[in-house]
Amino acid sequence: MKNSLKIEELCMFFLGIFMFSILGYPWWLFLVLILTPDIGALGYVINSKVGAFSYNLFHHKGVAIVLYFIGIYLSFPLLQLAGTILFSHSCLDRIFGYGLKYEKGFKFTHLGEIGKK
Repeated sequence: MKNSLKIEELCMFFLGIFMFSILGYPWWLFLVLILTPDIGALGYVINSKVGAFSYNLFHHKGVAIVLYFIGIYLSFPLLQLAGTILFSHSCLDRIFGYGLKYEKGFKFTHLGEIGKK
């Protein structure tokens, strides 16, 4: 099942690449921006509760999809870009086992505990 979920996330990542391709931005921008959602981890500087909230906000596919569609509705390509980057980044994170965080700490995710036990 774990491999099946990774394949599903990989397919969604390719969807994100397709979404980016129709926006017309240069490809180097995708490479530059793909790690920017990790800025959400800065909330952990305050505490685990704030960290989990901010991390999850920047890694939630629902937020990414809403941003993308608001960008379409408002004809605002930067919102579409933000949604595409958030979506693609979240897919990559899930492929590597980084899920949405629980409040008890960074290594506790909805996909299981990260790192050595």
